[in-house]
Amino acid sequence: MSSVIFRVYQGLGRLAAPLLVGMYKWRARQGKEDRNRKGERFGVASKERPVGSLIWIHAASVGEANAVLPLAKQVIDSGSKVLMTTATLTSAQVVEASAPDGVIHQFVPYDTRGNIKRFLNHWSPRLAITVESEIWPATFHELEKRQIPLIIVNGRMSEGSFANWNRVPSFARSVFGTVDCVLAQSEEDGARFSQLGTNRVKATGNIKFDGNIPDCDRGELDDFQKQLQGRPRWLAASTHAEEEVKVAQTHKALKKTFDNLLTIIVPRHPVRATEIRSELEAMDLVCALRSRGEAITAATDIYIADTLGELGLFYRAAPIVFMGGSLVPIGGHNLLEPAQVGCAILSGTHTQNFSWIYRHFAKEGGVLLVKDEAELEEQITDLLLNSKKVEVLSDTAKTLVESGRGALAATRDAIGEYLQGKSKVAGEE
Repeated sequence: MSSVIFRVYQGLGRLAAPLLVGMYKWRARQGKEDRNRKGERFGVASKERPVGSLIWIHAASVGEANAVLPLAKQVIDSGSKVLMTTATLTSAQVVEASAPDGVIHQFVPYDTRGNIKRFLNHWSPRLAITVESEIWPATFHELEKRQIPLIIVNGRMSEGSFANWNRVPSFARSVFGTVDCVLAQSEEDGARFSQLGTNRVKATGNIKFDGNIPDCDRGELDDFQKQLQGRPRWLAASTHAEEEVKVAQTHKALKKTFDNLLTIIVPRHPVRATEIRSELEAMDLVCALRSRGEAITAATDIYIADTLGELGLFYRAAPIVFMGGSLVPIGGHNLLEPAQVGCAILSGTHTQNFSWIYRHFAKEGGVLLVKDEAELEEQITDLLLNSKKVEVLSDTAKTLVESGRGALAATRDAIGEYLQGKSKVAGEE
């Protein structure tokens, strides 16, 4: 990896070291970092390395962590231990609660040469697997330097990211040329990785289609439904800053037709709950927070579900679901979980993080796309008045998930050669 831009990147990484410490402290104050595990972010391990073969799997957030846990089980069954890194508190909680025995969790270190060298010196994995779109130049370079094979599984490359990488072609080749293999979500994603410099690419599908249906505590669900008392309701899931206000404006417009409407908001980052409440109460809306045990009353307009791991409950409690991160330019969130449960799904048009899935579902009638809160109000009104349309939309989404299964098995087969210590991807000539 000899790109001039890469050398500049490395130099900036050294200069940025004090800034990274400051950024960490700021994130910790925001409740986005575990203060007791600061060292991990700078490559200092908090656990001993197990004896024997170790495979490193990196999954940035909750969705990726859930999707890749079955692969971690396969690695363990093959006789290796697994080091699994994540970047968020919520994904760390998922791994520590759901990972099979033999998985060690650490927070991923910031992508500077010093951090990565400390990390790899301690853990010394024989194979690195990263999920989806986690591209870290310093990490990739250090893996190549140590001759540690690197595979990207469930690889995706949005149109915007592809365009950005194409602006620095020599840098892109120096980064993507270090990747031994990409197992891409689609032929389109695979072609983009190939054009950026990865030699071995295979489209194996999206392993999130093979995910388990999100579970919930049936007792909690029964208790929650009693509070609802049959009120018309809808759910805004994984919302972001500025989006909750749009959801609240939609709620106020809908109340002209459905005077006892309840809107449930599950923010992507629960730490923002107090801020969200203040914004919505300034709009003369009555809010209740789940984390504080506040009950839903007849006066409650908005129920803010600021807890972790309960989306399965709310998907079942509200048959109509709007997927957040899509009315603002975040890129959308994965619709497969509510589709599996059997929800009627809506989304804004900012879906570039999951472009193929949203295009596929929209074309086949498995999701309704809206450009703004006015269209959101119009579509939710139609769904609340038309239970048959809700049923058709949810059944279509469920069928599309079922038809997309099989990627996990294909991915397992493809990485099997690497797990056996070979370098050729299963299925290659």
